[in-house]
Amino acid sequence: MADSTGQEPAELGHTGAVAADPYDRIAWRDLYARSAALRELAAELAARHAHTTDLLADAFLAAYLAAPRVREAAEMAPSRRFNREVVAELAASPGFAALRRETAGDPYAAALAVLAEAPALRLLLDRTEPVREAADRVAEARRSAGRPARTAGETGETAQQAGATAGALGAGATSADGAAGPASAPAAPAGQAASRAEAAARQALEAATPGIRAAARTATAQAVRVTREEAALMRAWGVGHGELERMPYEERARLAERLRTGRLARWAELIGRFRQMADGERARKVENATGELIGVTLGDDLSRVLPSELAHLGLPELRAVFAARYAAGELMLYDSRGEQTTGQGAVIACVDTSHSMYEEGPGGITREAWSKACALALLDQARHARRDFVGILFSAADKLQVFRFPADRPAPVERVLEFAETFLGGGTSYQRPLSAAAALLAEEFDTAARGRGDIVLITDDECGVTEQWTREWQEARHRLGFRLFGLAVGAPTATASGSVLEALCDNLRPIEDLTDVRAAADLFRLI
Repeated sequence: MADSTGQEPAELGHTGAVAADPYDRIAWRDLYARSAALRELAAELAARHAHTTDLLADAFLAAYLAAPRVREAAEMAPSRRFNREVVAELAASPGFAALRRETAGDPYAAALAVLAEAPALRLLLDRTEPVREAADRVAEARRSAGRPARTAGETGETAQQAGATAGALGAGATSADGAAGPASAPAAPAGQAASRAEAAARQALEAATPGIRAAARTATAQAVRVTREEAALMRAWGVGHGELERMPYEERARLAERLRTGRLARWAELIGRFRQMADGERARKVENATGELIGVTLGDDLSRVLPSELAHLGLPELRAVFAARYAAGELMLYDSRGEQTTGQGAVIACVDTSHSMYEEGPGGITREAWSKACALALLDQARHARRDFVGILFSAADKLQVFRFPADRPAPVERVLEFAETFLGGGTSYQRPLSAAAALLAEEFDTAARGRGDIVLITDDECGVTEQWTREWQEARHRLGFRLFGLAVGAPTATASGSVLEALCDNLRPIEDLTDVRAAADLFRLI
């Protein structure tokens, strides 16, 4: 009902169930403007139900705020008390604390939670339309009860006071002097109507509460599942939480969609298992360990000096002798046998992407998927050791693609995904990818004086190499001191005695079960 100015009277009470400052509401409005999915959901719900955009905002703020507070029912505008009940039940759901571990302070994750809650909320709204209609009748009845007081200016009461007076006096009451007041008579029926409407709305909401509670629990459980799955998906692909928070909303949404669809979605679980395995192997690896004592040697490592040498420091006349022997590297040291220090040059993964790599093995895992997952774990390994990483995808002699990831720069997610998605097809040639790898190590050796790199050749085929190429390969290996590891994926003949792979590799192993990531576990202790 409009007043004399043509405007609807303002409804008393808050329209937002979650108390939030203006900056938090700006976060919601900004996200709403950026998210087409949120706008589509809001438009769909608003076409069928009233006040649903406020409900979505409340659901977002409950997930996003560091310490959300749901307002008391008495603070709410009557038309929004249903929203308040829904949000209160969401916040009281058993899984809500787990949800907020994924969403608090992260507007994208909070928006994802709202979208995940949408099916349960949509069903709830359809089933409880009479409850909200009853609440709207309360608001209309309050406006009707307050209107006479606004038009009869001689009473001096506000609309709220008039409604309260009407409700207190009742239908047949009179003013204090015994005569009916000018506004009381018409206001009394309206006040009674408002009271009846409020009682009916309260009863309807109480009756709907068990259904609201059940829907809220379903919505929360769905939101927890979706947000956790996306977080796990991002972790599987090496995208850290800090990187995600810095990523613009549109870019993050595109990335999530890319990872959820196509071949990449099917690889996520395998990649995650590879990365977890590699982390465990790194924890077991001990570099520069004392190891097993096997004798005495000479050197200048003070951590392994014999006690008899250290005793010289206690005699002033022998301190100069100790210093001279230390400078010359002739102190007597414990000699030990432990794990050798890993290489310092680049880690290079040469991944076969010939047609046969597309074949599926046990568990529906393709040879390509296993190889790319292993290569991405090697990327992690290189970055952990502050070594450059290079991914070389190859097939036939004329098909090669190189992806470089320097240690001193972040690895762009888009570039990592491009490396994972690229598939060349065709036949198989060892010479070109291995020559490219040796050339990269030579470049690194000449420009940065770093040697002892590691090359990992992952293939499922066997092919020949020329004598001339073999001589050049051995010369490069002798000069640069690199190692070649071979992984024969689903190709037992490639590891047979006398095979080309056996002749080329320092360390060669067959990979027969593609569901077993631990088949390559010791590789991550050696590199």
